[in-house]
Amino acid sequence: MTPSASPWLLDPAVDFLNHGSFGSCPRPVLEAQQAWRERLEREPVQFLAGELEGLMDAARGELAVFLGADPDDLAVMGNATTGVNAVLRSLPWEAGDEILLTDHGYNACRNAAAFVAQRAGARLVEARVPFPLRSPDQVMEAVLGAVTPRTKLALLDHVTSPTGLVFPLADLVAALEARGVDALVDGAHAPGMLPLDLTRLGAAYYTGNCHKWLCAPKGAAFLHVRRDRQERIRPLVISHGASVTRPGRSRFRLEFDWQGTFDPSAFLSVPAALRFLEKRLPGGWPALMDANRRLARRGRDLLCAALEIPPPAPDEMLGALAAVPLPDGSPEPPTSPLYQEPLQQALLARHGIQVPVVPWPQPPRRLLRISAQAYNDEAQYARLAAALPGLLAEEKRRGG
Repeated sequence: MTPSASPWLLDPAVDFLNHGSFGSCPRPVLEAQQAWRERLEREPVQFLAGELEGLMDAARGELAVFLGADPDDLAVMGNATTGVNAVLRSLPWEAGDEILLTDHGYNACRNAAAFVAQRAGARLVEARVPFPLRSPDQVMEAVLGAVTPRTKLALLDHVTSPTGLVFPLADLVAALEARGVDALVDGAHAPGMLPLDLTRLGAAYYTGNCHKWLCAPKGAAFLHVRRDRQERIRPLVISHGASVTRPGRSRFRLEFDWQGTFDPSAFLSVPAALRFLEKRLPGGWPALMDANRRLARRGRDLLCAALEIPPPAPDEMLGALAAVPLPDGSPEPPTSPLYQEPLQQALLARHGIQVPVVPWPQPPRRLLRISAQAYNDEAQYARLAAALPGLLAEEKRRGG
């Protein structure tokens, strides 16, 4: 496909292998978002005060079908981190309570858990999941082995951000429920990467992004709260919904649907994103998910061959992300939340490859993580595999 014919605005001079960080929104979806913005600006009061609720209900309904959820159990979020914060900040924590998480978790969510724990005198318990690893059983053993009588909540990733692993989530949620522990699932990467049935999964709380593998505009996400847990969960911003009652509209709906003036165009464009990606391959969403999974696996295998290492995880634990361990880098910790490792910068500057190099679990250890989306092809991973050994050799000669 020629650059001018591509539905994505990505720079054709760059091999963009980092869809997992922020996603990329295709032109037709951006055009849908712009249409919503123009409609809003033609008559802002009528749109926001009169039309918006029904329009958001319709968009939420389409997303709910895709997620296997009841739309009344979904709250609109700007991102999954906000969803995690809404749950953590709503629950009544007491001194001695334990929040269970893993060392594969997303740093922003770990920080949110640390914040509420410090305020209440609760504590974080970290389950150490090995990587490389041999099977999903090692995840189960690590997580369940860290549960104690004081465990109040388990904050789990569906797809881990640094290591790109698909955790055995259904088994984890069921096993934790049997022990009386609710699960808060950070599903930031899962929608559009993995088939979801949130009702069947049954997690107390599940939050996910639409701007990643669904390719919706930035600022579209959701929080799914199981019906028996909704009364206790409040939005981070308390607004008009706290004092409004209406037959047929739950407190959960009223409070989360309006938290002040905002731009709803990103979430209203989610149906356009769902339809766009549904049509990318003849088999629809199942075919696209499978193609991305196979491409990520092929990219990982090319990198493992270039690095002369075995695959660090079984194929069954891969979605559309894959990470491989690299030789140690700098021992210095990251200096900013969006830190870009020197190797990552060199790959972009010298080879036109955008791919994250992640310090994990802490410097000097690090990983390289690839993503696979509809605009990627095998040749891009081959170029990365060809460039990487030379850059690593240069690092070694310089002494790291």
